[in-house]
Amino acid sequence: MTDITIYLIALGVYFAAMIAIGFYGYSQTKSGEDYVLGGRSLPAPVAALSAGASDMSGWMMMGLPGAIYLSGLIEAWMAIGLTLGAYLNWKLVAPRLRAYTEVAKNAVTVPTFFENRTHDKTHILRIVAGLVILVFFTLYVSSGMVVGGKFFVSSFGGEYLAGMLLIGGITILYSLFGGFLGASFTDVVQGVMMMLALVAIPIMAFIAVVNAGEASDIVNNITPEQASFFGGEISGPTILAIVSAFVWGLGYFGQPHIIVRFMALRSAHEAKVARRIGIGWMALSLLGAVISGFIGITYLQTQGIVLDDVSAETVVLEMAKLLFHPFIAGLVLSAVVAAIMSTISSQLIVSSSALVDDIAKIFFKKQLSAKAGLWLGRAGVLLVSVIAVLLALDDESSILGLVSFAWAGFGAAFGPIVLLSLFWRKLTSWGAIAAMVVGSVTVFTWPLLETGLYEILPGFVFALVVAIVVSLATYKPGTKDDDEIQKEFTDTGAIAIQGAPSKDA
Repeated sequence: MTDITIYLIALGVYFAAMIAIGFYGYSQTKSGEDYVLGGRSLPAPVAALSAGASDMSGWMMMGLPGAIYLSGLIEAWMAIGLTLGAYLNWKLVAPRLRAYTEVAKNAVTVPTFFENRTHDKTHILRIVAGLVILVFFTLYVSSGMVVGGKFFVSSFGGEYLAGMLLIGGITILYSLFGGFLGASFTDVVQGVMMMLALVAIPIMAFIAVVNAGEASDIVNNITPEQASFFGGEISGPTILAIVSAFVWGLGYFGQPHIIVRFMALRSAHEAKVARRIGIGWMALSLLGAVISGFIGITYLQTQGIVLDDVSAETVVLEMAKLLFHPFIAGLVLSAVVAAIMSTISSQLIVSSSALVDDIAKIFFKKQLSAKAGLWLGRAGVLLVSVIAVLLALDDESSILGLVSFAWAGFGAAFGPIVLLSLFWRKLTSWGAIAAMVVGSVTVFTWPLLETGLYEILPGFVFALVVAIVVSLATYKPGTKDDDEIQKEFTDTGAIAIQGAPSKDA
């Protein structure tokens, strides 16, 4: 039996498990609200691992190790910034958002929360937010499809298109029927697999190098620039690169597929437990990803393998195939698939909710039944999937490039609005709309200036300033709507601080 056959067997076992979990989610999904938010029933460990797994995607298993392999430890600033951003997101946003979305007329999507929070009766804010989600998530889902295709080529020598369609198709299948719960439960399994793989690979690679009597190669094969967190010599471009990597953490506040997990917690006070679990998982996994890419520089050279700019993103895959028994290596390869699928599934559900709940339902003259809302949500998943697959037909796309653009888009368009919604009483709908437009436009246009600065930072700052200026200009104190907003804001603060008992307590 060949190694590739054994890899495929392990992958088949994983696929079967994911489909089974997806259909369990299907059995627990009875309405449109269940489909997009799981009935606000997620326990803290599930929410934590689901948020982490849906966040990290193939970027953590392929993009980050590949960047470390090519450029060295200067790329680790990205991991540091992300860990800090995720911690602050859980600490500041999670408990208050969980409380506020329920206080604000039980909002089950991010755009609906924005509308209810600002009492926007025109629906313009909700529609603009829904369109922002559709644009950036379609690109984000497409990036996941690209990862799937590249993974298939690297691991099995197969065709890019076949791999992209296989991985994408199975993800679409369990997302289509399992909805939010199916995606969240599969995320737990996928998150554990990702963490175990990223812990095991660098340990086994180090042992292999030492046992081969080539421990000195760990130092000899790595340049001073690769071993430095500052890329060797400190200069203006180096500082700019570090800042650009570090500010990735700003993106967390605006990622709908992550913060929707906060909204789905059983209660606000469970955010504390979820934060500890989630940040522990994240720190361990990101550390493993950084070390994997770094030690891969040496280990692969001792095996006579040198990866170029295009193939560097497969460094973890190559090491897994060399270090482990084929079945174990197949499970590691499945962990990469897990990273890809967990993010795609979460993004498809949020995209569907944006299309159906935040845009389409506005134009329905009568309230949809629970069953109709459920099937409309599934139709939304299918539509977004088809568009993403068409965009992913280009196998030359960069994984990190696609992810960084979509991450910046959400961070700049939504991040300032989420923070102001939760912590500033005077945010208005027009302030939020202006901020989303400015943040999105900045992300699209800033790269044209070729400054070398990651577009999320100017996009976030410009959107924040515009939101405050426009809100102050359009704020109307003393109105009935403002009185209600002030009351909801105060009630949210009380719930977030004191905590409400869990549904199951």
